[in-house]
Amino acid sequence: MKKILLSTAALCLAFGGTGFDAAYAKKKAEPAGPQSISAKDKQVGAEAHPQLLDEFGGKYEGPQAAYVTQVGQKIALQSGLSNAQSDFTVTLLNSSANNAFAIPGGYVYVTRQLLGLMNDEAELASVMGHEVGHVAGRHSQKRNSRATRGTLGAVAATVLGAVLGGGQGAKLGQQVGGALAQRYVLGYSRAQEYEADDLGVAYLVKAGYDPMAASTMLASLAAQTSLDARRAGKSEKSLPEWASTHPDPASRVVRARQKATATGSTSKVRNAATFIDKLDGMLYDDDPKQGIIDGQTFRHPDLRMTFTAPAGYAMSNGTSAVTMGGSGGKAQLSGGNHGGDLRGYVGKVFQAVGGQNTQLNFGTVNTTRINGLDVAYATATAQTQSSGAVDVSVYAYEFSPTSAFHFVTMVPGGQGVGPFSSLVQSMRRMTTEEAAKVKGREIDIITVRSSDTVQSLAARMAYDDYKVERFLVLNGLAANATLSSGQKVKIVVGSK
Repeated sequence: MKKILLSTAALCLAFGGTGFDAAYAKKKAEPAGPQSISAKDKQVGAEAHPQLLDEFGGKYEGPQAAYVTQVGQKIALQSGLSNAQSDFTVTLLNSSANNAFAIPGGYVYVTRQLLGLMNDEAELASVMGHEVGHVAGRHSQKRNSRATRGTLGAVAATVLGAVLGGGQGAKLGQQVGGALAQRYVLGYSRAQEYEADDLGVAYLVKAGYDPMAASTMLASLAAQTSLDARRAGKSEKSLPEWASTHPDPASRVVRARQKATATGSTSKVRNAATFIDKLDGMLYDDDPKQGIIDGQTFRHPDLRMTFTAPAGYAMSNGTSAVTMGGSGGKAQLSGGNHGGDLRGYVGKVFQAVGGQNTQLNFGTVNTTRINGLDVAYATATAQTQSSGAVDVSVYAYEFSPTSAFHFVTMVPGGQGVGPFSSLVQSMRRMTTEEAAKVKGREIDIITVRSSDTVQSLAARMAYDDYKVERFLVLNGLAANATLSSGQKVKIVVGSK
């Protein structure tokens, strides 16, 4: 389950508080430009690596992993940070967030979801080149931290369950640029983004790829961001700035194209056929082992838990929580150990929400039963810096003698749970038969026949909505695109 909603434009997360930013905070700023991988870089990278794997669902073990490593090491060599491929650890992450990043020490990452959005090898190289460009430009050492901690809003938007001692919360998801990671995101400046774009284009040329790949990849990200906004009932302009560490990919498409033209490179190498074939059978969207979002319903077959979000509220699945947000408020589900005291568990959640600087007065913890589950709940009113008075409610559900799941909701003051009334009433235990029917999705590579059209192939997509739009974005096609016999395209189908 996901703790914080990330847009598909959220490329290149950088992590303070995971080890490497803390270490570099003690060092003086150094001149820009490629520098070799130092022993200190390797140390802090090695320390952060296992934490990042945990935040992003671990390594994806499909056959695509070796291919990604090969391409990633090839493009990373162009940075001048090292002349040895073995100095770069390139990882394909089992995450359904569209994301990629690199950290000092030679560690480069891309998620399987973002890989599925790409349409050729050169686009993969462009993404990894951009991320390595941030490392070569030493941007993480130069930026100013905007991360804050301690306010009710900041804490409530992040870790609400993990502090309760693991348990169910640790099993509830995988994919975000995790709650912990997102809390400490330090955004790059526009100048740094442009520098990383430019370095990425230069690396493409040096590696022999078509430098236009950077612009087509950015165009796909912009299209996916737009589609995500439409699905969430928002305009692109309404996307919150914190939802993207790479703001406005659409505005960078033209610039990337101009930079590619300025290189004078005539290379058209994209390796599209090889790339597309590699994607066949790759997991797409949520991993069933960490829970599945299907429309407004979340199902976790292993934990046999399900609930339904209110209509119009976007839901995201991440490391140890599921987050819902809309115009009327925010809600989050996580889990932990209640130790036989469900009322006490509710109190601990309120302590976690308030943090060290805010004590929430929630009064009496009430009990009830919902769909056969024992439930403890309470509401507190608090003042926030940005939203004024808000009602914070906690609903905890006993799923075993020691473990529980809980919702935390935040709505304007005086509403209680407000629009989340149906949410807290929907939590229930799945039957064994229901759990067995929960399946994931995967990419299927189709060779277009003369009778196929965009509409006919899109109809085979394993979604209930936006089938044509999803198909077009997935394949980097324009709205008026036509297909050619023999062309290979991607569709998303139910896992076999």
